[in-house]
Order: sequence, then C-alpha cells, then structure tokens
Amino acid sequence: MAIRFTLNGAAVTADPADDDMPLLYLLREEPLSLTGPKFGCGLAQCGACTVLVDGVATRSCSVPAASVAGKAVTTLEGLGDPARPHPLQAAFAAEGALQCGYCTNGMILQASELLARTRRPTEAQVIEALDANLCRCGAHPRIVKAVLSAAERMAG
Repeated sequence: MAIRFTLNGAAVTADPADDDMPLLYLLREEPLSLTGPKFGCGLAQCGACTVLVDGVATRSCSVPAASVAGKAVTTLEGLGDPARPHPLQAAFAAEGALQCGYCTNGMILQASELLARTRRPTEAQVIEALDANLCRCGAHPRIVKAVLSAAERMAG
C-alpha cells in the first residue's frame, strides 16, 4: 500500500515492500535512494539511522515506514547541501567532528532536535542529548564542540 508523506520538504509517495518494512529501508532503497541514514545495529540502539519525523529524532530502523504517512520526514540530505550546509553540518566539518562518518548522520539529526527546542544548550545538555548515539572513533569531544558552535551561530 502506497504511503504519502513529506520528505525533506517535498511531497512523496512511496510503496513499502510490506506493512512491516522499516522506514530506514524505504529511505535507502529505490526510488528514494538516500544515503544519510545508515544501517547500524538494526535495534534502535546506535543512532546511525536517525531521521526527524515531525521534528522528533526517530530511529528509522525500528519504525514501520507506514507510520510516517501524512508526516514530515527530514534526513541529513534535507538539512542542507554542500553549497548551503546547515550550521550543524558546517560546524561538524569545521571542528573535524567526524572520522569514519558513520555516526555523523545520527549525531547531527539528534543535535538538530536539541537545538530546535534549546536555543543555547550547555555542554552538559549536549552530552545528555547525544548520549544514546554511539561513536566508535572517539570524536565525542569534537562533536560536542561542533554542536555548541552551531548553537552559537544559529542563535546569532
């Protein structure tokens, strides 16, 4: 059964293979073919698959694609692009807040939700917000610095 939703600001209609198909699979497969959300653990524990659903950070590997019908889904690709990156994307690059890049999608989208509700978070608030997003490379200090830098830039 086809579902209609908004993806990165554009109305889309997609047809999940079955009723239980995870949103992550729908986003990564043809015809959407997005590469921002990653398959990590498949158990909603690592955060690599995070997307925003109506502004709420959501682990796309654990929610059925059908559950986003009529909702707005934002992926890393929807925040900005190389020509006009979102302040979080620019800050991650400027601070060297990535190594392998596998966790970057989840870190940025989780931070985006935080900054949408907390304009000037403290370091402790950033750490708490990103606590459930795993990074194997140990880039956490640079990630926190990047989020705080983006918050300053966004707050003006």
